[in-house]
Amino acid sequence: MSDMNNCKPEMCIKNKDNLYRLIISQLLYDGHSIIASMLAAQVNADPPCSPSDRLMSVVTKGLQHETYRQKETEQALNLNPIQQMLIGPGIDLEFETNVFCTAPEPSLYETIYVTAHKGPCIAGAFSPDGQLIATGSSDASIKILDVERMLAKSHDIGSTDNQEGQGHPVIRTLYDHLEEVTCLEFHPTKPILTSGSRDGHVKLFDYSKTSVRKALKTIIDVEPITCISFHPGGDYMVMGTNSPIIRFYDINTVQCYVCSVPSHQHTGPVTSIKYEPGARYFVSSSRDGSIKLWDGVSNKCVNTFDKAHDGSQVCSVTFSRNGKYILSSGKDSLVKLWELSTSRCLVIYTGAGTTGKQVHRTQALFNHTEEYVMFPDEATTSLCAWNARNASRQQLLSLGHKGPIRSIVHSPNSTAFLTCSDDFRARFWYKRH
Repeated sequence: MSDMNNCKPEMCIKNKDNLYRLIISQLLYDGHSIIASMLAAQVNADPPCSPSDRLMSVVTKGLQHETYRQKETEQALNLNPIQQMLIGPGIDLEFETNVFCTAPEPSLYETIYVTAHKGPCIAGAFSPDGQLIATGSSDASIKILDVERMLAKSHDIGSTDNQEGQGHPVIRTLYDHLEEVTCLEFHPTKPILTSGSRDGHVKLFDYSKTSVRKALKTIIDVEPITCISFHPGGDYMVMGTNSPIIRFYDINTVQCYVCSVPSHQHTGPVTSIKYEPGARYFVSSSRDGSIKLWDGVSNKCVNTFDKAHDGSQVCSVTFSRNGKYILSSGKDSLVKLWELSTSRCLVIYTGAGTTGKQVHRTQALFNHTEEYVMFPDEATTSLCAWNARNASRQQLLSLGHKGPIRSIVHSPNSTAFLTCSDDFRARFWYKRH
């Protein structure tokens, strides 16, 4: 009951007042009277506070219990011990203050393999286990590559996929679209790759069959497809198109549903869509400059961040693993971290886009441990990276492409990422231990 009362707005205000009074009292107790007086004037502390060491006592007791709360959060994420050891719990600003990064900086990654299409490379994806990648192109083709085979080939400097043969990294090449492949996503539990295209078709390919060329199932829309995301259970999918209306599909029956409240929809084409790992929500972004949070059960919009990037188009949105935060990027070349519980922007990552205005839509993303935020600078074709928690700039990485980066995706569980570019090439990056 006390937790419910603490959620009430009037209780939140009262608790904030008590917190500031404790801070002022602690500052006075520790001899920082000038700072205490400035803060007291700023928050209108009335009546005046007396010196007290109570805040130190409360913090000490709270820290003793925090480890138990953190363990409960980790259990709620269903992380097994091996996953927990390899990738850690992810970003959680509720618990963290000073955290040292254990993962290598993105600037230390190297190109291990390059694959080429006959047109600009537009889309990329990693499989949930991190063992496969897929690339899609404006030449309407899709390639699926084996990560282990790329690593095995990496002793050949500048290795590409021009020579096919036994152990070749490209294990499938799929041709079933008529126009540009705009988005790719692997099924969370089955050997199925889903692709969206400008031809208005969504294709589901069963890549477990070596002879596969055509899709086992096709979803037809009247608009070009821009983005897709699977429900973590695998039976449903949300989809964005050049229309403002979000589509929700049962992939078994191919039945389409839309929100019953028209005013909940975007007012411009949908640019990005992503399910929260726990399936409670999904998030979408649009050219209209807004980010919308949707209930994963009722399919209704529960929150809207208007002008999330000061009116610029929002290019990408994704959840943190614990579902507490949304990471977004916009045509303003800014990356922002939003907290769902308070509906506010906590961190802004700046420094990209200083040499030219962004033209194409690209993505901001976390690395696999969520210790770094990554974003490709379009004009310089270099990778900008920041510490995810404090937004400190890391070293730039030249991505070696001769055109804008159209897609960037990071492995879910290892030090690897994929970049797709207008120069017809996709580069697989890896950091050896």
